[in-house]
Amino acid sequence: MTELKVHPELAQTVRFIPTLPFHRTWFVKVVQSLQRIWPSAKGAEGITIDTCALSNASIRVYQPTGVHCGAALLWMHGGGLVSGRAAQDDTLCSAYARELGLIVVSVDYRLAPAQPFPAALNDCHEAWQWLVASADRFGIDPARIALSGQSAGGGLAASLAQRLTDEGDGTPACVALFCPMLDDRTSTNMALDPLNHKIWNNRSNRACWSAYLQQSPGGAQVAPYAVPARREDLSGLPKTWIGIGDIDLFYQECLAYAQRLCQFDVECSLYVVSGAPHAFETIAPRAQVTRKLFAANFRFLQQSLGLPTVERE
Repeated sequence: MTELKVHPELAQTVRFIPTLPFHRTWFVKVVQSLQRIWPSAKGAEGITIDTCALSNASIRVYQPTGVHCGAALLWMHGGGLVSGRAAQDDTLCSAYARELGLIVVSVDYRLAPAQPFPAALNDCHEAWQWLVASADRFGIDPARIALSGQSAGGGLAASLAQRLTDEGDGTPACVALFCPMLDDRTSTNMALDPLNHKIWNNRSNRACWSAYLQQSPGGAQVAPYAVPARREDLSGLPKTWIGIGDIDLFYQECLAYAQRLCQFDVECSLYVVSGAPHAFETIAPRAQVTRKLFAANFRFLQQSLGLPTVERE
């Protein structure tokens, strides 16, 4: 395997992090089984956490115990579309609620391969509808709701933004994506297989896109909203922020998506961290490069949602 140069602040942590074999069916089954017993926080300092059922999934709702700002964020977790739970992001979602005064809703969407596309996207869409319908109850302005997510969740957030734009039934104020999984065609580039992409490599990427799409990735046709980077017309989409490391497998597809958004006159900010692998913000939350990433993310949300400016340490 060809090693990629990791940022010095991240090297010590990343050295002990394995590349997870999501291309192995047995591994996906083990991970999904373990996640069923994932401990869920009942609350955090200054935050209450509640769970609500949807038609086929559920959501976790994070509320500040004090005054909130009248805006909200709909969050989608990562996991390659085949794993993950909303509860895994309790710390991050609680931080958004506490530090920005947001109501945060995190979607526990259905997973492939048992529930392939469009199950996960439909769950995220229903969560959006639930949040908009609950705006009066929570004191939220429906025009001040952001979409956000990490990795597979970032891809779902991008797809949901496209679907909502087409439907015209409420438009997100903005979209914030961490290392989003945007393009199935990346996985067809076999030259990427020998590269030692930490956390998420191309073999896992290919297997998970196959599980989600129920067909080999990179085919001539995919269903609308299944692969956000495949959309031809990006005009009219909400302003977007993308945070990504330049040794992340998804770096080139994120760069291309950001460039295309700008070509279609969609305001887009691309924040690139040199030497940062996939999901580094999760595995090294105390690193200075991670703090700077979230500071940029917070500024984007503050500006887009009309929030008071509070710098994150």
